[in-house]
Amino acid sequence: MIIQALGGHTAPRDVTLGKFRKIRTRVPGLMTLDLKQRDIKSPPMTCCVAALYCFTHLPDFETLKAPLLGLCNSFQMKGTLLLAREGINGTVAGTDTAIAELLSFLRMDPRLADLDCKESRAAGIPFYRMKVRLRKEIVSMGVDGIDPNRIVGTYVEPEHWNALISDPHVVLIDTRNDYEVEIGTFEGAINPQTRTFREFPQWVRDNRERLNKPKVAMFCTGGIRCEKASSYMKQQGFDEVYHLKGGILKYLEHIKEDNSLWNGDCFVFDQRVAVGHGLNESDYDQCFACRYPVTEGDKQHPLYIEGVSCPRCHNRMSLDRRERFAERQKQIKLATKRGEVHIGRAG
Repeated sequence: MIIQALGGHTAPRDVTLGKFRKIRTRVPGLMTLDLKQRDIKSPPMTCCVAALYCFTHLPDFETLKAPLLGLCNSFQMKGTLLLAREGINGTVAGTDTAIAELLSFLRMDPRLADLDCKESRAAGIPFYRMKVRLRKEIVSMGVDGIDPNRIVGTYVEPEHWNALISDPHVVLIDTRNDYEVEIGTFEGAINPQTRTFREFPQWVRDNRERLNKPKVAMFCTGGIRCEKASSYMKQQGFDEVYHLKGGILKYLEHIKEDNSLWNGDCFVFDQRVAVGHGLNESDYDQCFACRYPVTEGDKQHPLYIEGVSCPRCHNRMSLDRRERFAERQKQIKLATKRGEVHIGRAG
C-alpha cells in the first residue's frame, strides 16, 4: 500500500521506520510509504490510547487527511483526528507499535515536531472506527484571531501545579463543560457551567468581576482547551495567565494520589468514560442520548433506559428520538447475540 506522508519540509532521502519497508521522498516535501500489510497484526486486548494535539500553522491541512487516514487504517487504529489550519487534535487507540509509528510519522513534519501526547491504557479499543475530519478549528471557541502560536499563557508542569493553585492570589478556572466538571475537578476551581467550549468567551465577558485576582490559572482534560483559553484571556487584557501543561491527564499520571489536589474522576471522550489517578479506568457508563456520565445509582432510576435515556435527559427527549434509540439498542443486542459489534452508520 502506498500512502503520502505528512509534510512539505523535508529534504529528499530514504529512511527506514519500524514496519515501513521504505520511505522515499520523490520530490522535496513529498514522501511515499510502502507499507507491509503482512507485518500488521490485530490489536491485542490491552491497547495504548494516545491523546495528542499541536497548535501549528498547517495551511495545507486538507491534503493531509488521506495519507493520515491511510496510515491509521493500515495499523488498525481507531479514534478521531481533527485537522485544521491551526493544527491537529484527537485521540486514537491501537497497539503500542501502531501508536509509536503514528507519532514518528507525524513528528517527521517539522511543524509537528512539538506534538503533545498523553498515553494511557485501556482493556480494549475504546472506539468503533477511525475518522480523520477537517475543521475550521481543532478545538472550537468561535472567536476569530485567537492564535496560541502567537500569544499564549505560561505553561505549568504538573509537579508545580499544586503550589500555583494554592496561592491565594490565583483564581482557578475549569475550562471544561459542566458534565465533565460534575464528576471531578481541582479544589477551589470555578465551574463556568458551560455546555460547550464556545460558551467560554461569553462567560469571561460576563464574569470579569469574579476574576479579580492578579493571576489566572486554567486547566482542561489534555491541555488543548486551556491553552487556547489562555490565548483568549491574554487577548482580553489578563496579564498573568497560567495553564496546566498536559492537562488533567498528565497531572493524574504524574502526581500521586496522596499529594493530589484533584477530587473525583476525569471525564474522557471515549468508551472508558472516565479515569482516575494513575489513569486507571473509573466505574462510569455513559448515556447514549446526552453523553453524560452514568453511575450505577443512575441505572437504578426509573427514567434510565439502557441505550435510550438517563434521568438527566429523559424528559427533554422527544418520543421520536426515544423510539429511534430504542430500536438502535435492540439492534445492538441482536448483534451481540450473533457475536458481532453494532456500530451504526459511519459518520
